[in-house]
Amino acid sequence: MTPLVSFRNVSCRLGGKDVLRGLSLDVEAGETLVLLGRSGSGKTTALKMVNALLLPSAGEVRVEGTPTVAWDAIRLRRRIGYVIQEAGLFPHFTVEQNVGLVPRLEGWPAEKIRARALALLEQVGLPPAQFAARYPRELSGGQRQRVGVARALAADPPILLFDEPFGALDPVTRVELQRQFLALRREIGKTAIFVTHDVREALLVATRIALLHDGRLAVLAAPAEFLRAQGEEVHAFLACLDTQVTPA
Repeated sequence: MTPLVSFRNVSCRLGGKDVLRGLSLDVEAGETLVLLGRSGSGKTTALKMVNALLLPSAGEVRVEGTPTVAWDAIRLRRRIGYVIQEAGLFPHFTVEQNVGLVPRLEGWPAEKIRARALALLEQVGLPPAQFAARYPRELSGGQRQRVGVARALAADPPILLFDEPFGALDPVTRVELQRQFLALRREIGKTAIFVTHDVREALLVATRIALLHDGRLAVLAAPAEFLRAQGEEVHAFLACLDTQVTPA
């Protein structure tokens, strides 16, 4: 089967700097590939290449077998759900309107949009009777992220992109949403690419981890294999698992 997303010797130069260098990997249907790395390692740049927010300086990114440069950008982005920190909700839209945005742009009938939005709110743990008519300012950070996930799923896209979606949340809410992400993955079986700098999060949510370092792929492995992987950068991340806090 053709991978849903493929990077073929992809490089990206931004502002005179090589941000990605010769990245090659495939993302298979149904998997969650985590792009792990330090700040500046190229992980968010790689993510943005999937929905053509950035284009390669060299090499090729393919989505569903077609190079991103050959896609109509709007068409491509509507086939990809995108979740970012703080959700990026429209403040003047209700929760229901935010969730139904892409189906509305796609011309779905109003009753179908409403039914889809309400079903997804239920699925992400936001009872519609309580949350559908609220505005983003009336929600907590965790609730806004749940709305962001529901919006990303609304048009039933084959691919989901998560750019450090839980990074700005408190630790308890972050764990709750990580668990909900895993439950949703079991239920809907979507293909996802998930950016994080947190090795614990990577080990929890990934089916495979791609560790980036200075714009290059350092390690590509399943979580169990990642724990046994060799190399200076992977050891630096694994050392974080051993960090203990000593009370004062």
